[in-house]
Amino acid sequence: MTGLRSSQLASAACVNRQTLRYYERRGLLAEPERSPGGHRLYPPDAVFVLKVIKAAQRLGFTLDEVADLLAAGGHRHGRADAGLQERARTKLAEVEARIADLDVIASTLRAAVDAGCDDLVACAGQPCCPIPFAPLGADAEVRR
Repeated sequence: MTGLRSSQLASAACVNRQTLRYYERRGLLAEPERSPGGHRLYPPDAVFVLKVIKAAQRLGFTLDEVADLLAAGGHRHGRADAGLQERARTKLAEVEARIADLDVIASTLRAAVDAGCDDLVACAGQPCCPIPFAPLGADAEVRR
């Protein structure tokens, strides 16, 4: 029997051993064979799978989304569409929306710094306060 032990795989893929077990439980990583001594023995391609998972996470995909992408791809030969294009477009739209939100937050924080806001409560009472406090009536509407 040959293969990579947990520590070897974790080191090669730059993850920890608990991550390997977690990914196994989630179905992202196939359960490995065992050595006669009970040690997990992963196939060499598990390093690549782990790197794909981590790359997808860095792109903003959740583990559930990664699992779906892996299952859809599933090494099905001849399948032209495993869903990555559509999911990448959806994720891109989400990321662009978050960037737009972060731009608004950054602009508001810059304005608060420029206005010299030191005390949140005191600033909120000033007409020049750049922080977008919702009117009290709007807050009551949200709670209903």
